[in-house]
Amino acid sequence: MPLFRETFLLFSLNLLDAILTIVWVRNGVATEGNQIMARLLDNGDFTFLAAKIAMGTITALVILRWGDMKLARYGLTLALAVYISLMGIHVVTGLSAFGIISRSGMHDLATLADGLLAIML
Repeated sequence: MPLFRETFLLFSLNLLDAILTIVWVRNGVATEGNQIMARLLDNGDFTFLAAKIAMGTITALVILRWGDMKLARYGLTLALAVYISLMGIHVVTGLSAFGIISRSGMHDLATLADGLLAIML
């Protein structure tokens, strides 16, 4: 099976994102940025988790089925980059939640990220 490890990594990161999102939102540390997913989360943790797992499963099946196509490989690479970046956001959120990074430190990180984004665009 082509791209099995990469697809499994993407599915795992999707699942970890869902679990961490539930933890941060339910503890008042963060909010869900995606309005559709936020609405699902308002309906309950199981609904949110089921939707995330369903999306991850469908994505994995599509990639495994058509992983030999160049577009699938590019899409998988892009999705992995996004999810790995998202894990960085979860780490920073956790550090903030545990008091390791102060509010001013979070503000400085946000300012730095905005500056980097402006340079890239």
